Amino acid sequence: MIENPLLLPFEGEFEAPPFHLINENHYLPAFKTAIEKGRERIEAICSNKESPNFQNTVLALEFAGRELMQTASIFFNLNSAHTNDHMESIALAVSPLISAYSSEVLLNRTLFKKVESLYLNREKFNLTQEELRLIEQSYLSFVRNGAKLSKKRDRERLSEINSELSTLSLQFGQNLLASTNNFVLHLTSHSQLEGLSNSFIASAASEAKERSLDGWVITLHQPSYTPFMQQSTNRALRERLWRAYNSRALSGEYDNKAIISKIVKLRAERASLLGYESHAQYVLEENMAKSPKRVEEFLNSLLNKALPPAKKEVTKIEDFAKEKGFKGEFMPWDFGYWAEQYKKEYYSIDDETIKPYFQLEKVEGALFYLAKKLWGLKFTPAPQEPKYESSVKVFEVSDSSGAHLALLYIDYFSRASKRGGAWMTNYREQHLFEGRERRAIVSLVLNFPKPTEETPSLLTFNHLTTLLHEFGHALHSIFAEGSFPSLTGTNVVRDFVELPSQIMENWGYEAQFLNSFATHYKSGEAIPQEIIERLRSARNFLSGYNTVRQLGFGLCDIAWHTLQQGEEIEDPIQFEELATSSVQLFPKVEGSAISTSFSHIFAGGYSAGYYSYKWAEVLEADAFSLFLERGIYNKEVAASFRENILSKGNLEDAALLFKKFRGRDPIEEPFLKKFGLE
Repeated sequence: MIENPLLLPFEGEFEAPPFHLINENHYLPAFKTAIEKGRERIEAICSNKESPNFQNTVLALEFAGRELMQTASIFFNLNSAHTNDHMESIALAVSPLISAYSSEVLLNRTLFKKVESLYLNREKFNLTQEELRLIEQSYLSFVRNGAKLSKKRDRERLSEINSELSTLSLQFGQNLLASTNNFVLHLTSHSQLEGLSNSFIASAASEAKERSLDGWVITLHQPSYTPFMQQSTNRALRERLWRAYNSRALSGEYDNKAIISKIVKLRAERASLLGYESHAQYVLEENMAKSPKRVEEFLNSLLNKALPPAKKEVTKIEDFAKEKGFKGEFMPWDFGYWAEQYKKEYYSIDDETIKPYFQLEKVEGALFYLAKKLWGLKFTPAPQEPKYESSVKVFEVSDSSGAHLALLYIDYFSRASKRGGAWMTNYREQHLFEGRERRAIVSLVLNFPKPTEETPSLLTFNHLTTLLHEFGHALHSIFAEGSFPSLTGTNVVRDFVELPSQIMENWGYEAQFLNSFATHYKSGEAIPQEIIERLRSARNFLSGYNTVRQLGFGLCDIAWHTLQQGEEIEDPIQFEELATSSVQLFPKVEGSAISTSFSHIFAGGYSAGYYSYKWAEVLEADAFSLFLERGIYNKEVAASFRENILSKGNLEDAALLFKKFRGRDPIEEPFLKKFGLE
């Protein structure tokens, strides 16, 4: 019998996942075996007759499910980055198994009593700060997952809810991906290409060729959708594409409305079982914001500052369009196009002007150069490491002394097997096990345009800042220093996790950084300084509009998750309209919605937490102001940021970590100044 590679020790210098040996038939058996091993270890902890101590209880619990953690990290990462129908069916099969196992552990009364005993007597043991933190976090995890529920029926119901929610979230994501892939705008006439850049036309032709079609293909994936909406002069086609994008999973075979209703109903019921008024109150208890009221105050405070300039910006773009001959009612599918035309005319800048200077390979080199300047990092190609897809790149990350820090995978290009957006994830968290350190194995997944036969992959400025953002998340794991995987890297509270990512975006606007790499991919000419100045001056172009748009997502999220048990939502779309009415800047378009494609909160980890993007922007603007004061390559500030933020994970309270770095609590002024919202 051939052994399952997912359950064997991983070989090679860095013990990376053996993607070349794994096939889809390995996953389900590996999950089942891993769960059984976990159960055996939990039983051993529970049956141990010795008095509970850190090693035989909390430490043993931390690593009881190590094979499950390893298998799940590989499978679910690939189910997002490189999926297919078989993978999705496996996901639906294994999610209830994982949920059931998790519930068994967290609702195990014997195990909880041991953990509780340690927690209540933790000061009597000679423990390190990190060990104390793990005991405290383990205890809270049990309590927040129902360990104190006295009635057996309540514990059983909680387990049922968790299992159903895991399946529903998967179904939501699968419906969204299928709905996104299901729409194709097939262009067959040159007249339909008016306004589109040569590079975009080449990319659309390449997409058509891959589908064995003549002409050009536009999809709802961002590298195709966004440029078309900004460039195409064909208003009817823009409307058609906009309606398709904003009605994903809204009706038909891949309808997510009923799934949303079930998810929010179950989340509210779970919160009630655990003694909370709402899912939002349950989630936010551990975050920096602490309460739904504080989140709503935060969102509305920013909305009051951003809404007046946002309305002026929309009016300004509409007036500009009318000056250029636009007639009719100004609609959302008009805004992107005319905003791009305005930017070209008044800032003399557009994506097509910038892209020749942002060749992917040069941007990648600049990213690594920045990390070297700030922290002395070195990125060495590691082609010997197995990959799950041929275009993925792998690097060893080491520090200035040559010590190994992490393995980094970068998956750049858009494809049908990959969900939309960009994200960072781990195949392994940094930790210590059996006396040996395991460094992190990190992955960045993007959706950048593929190179064509004529041109390399050329990036927009938004692509650049997206890569900087995700790289910031990667640094959080690359620099992780700790013993326990549940406390290291990005395993921090939700409204703190975006600080390392969002602060990195700032370098994209700095001339010193841009001058280090931005040369024309054909001529080698350095990017003109006037383009850099225009990029900087355009930074706050539509800052009010973009802020209001993000606040709208946050308000939608918090509205769904402040629902209490028993509150029924008959019409999810009408509910969304009411929740977001304060941020509407355009006439309502029937048959469009946010919620059915809002994967962050219904298929990801941001439920009752989408506000955290703006929350973290306040933190990062304040943090970056220290770099601006002392120099954007200041090694002392960078070292402090590494020491107090990037390396600490969840070893200390997030508010305390920020205060250690900045010397005080965060203030809003740098954020308002940065975006011209004073």
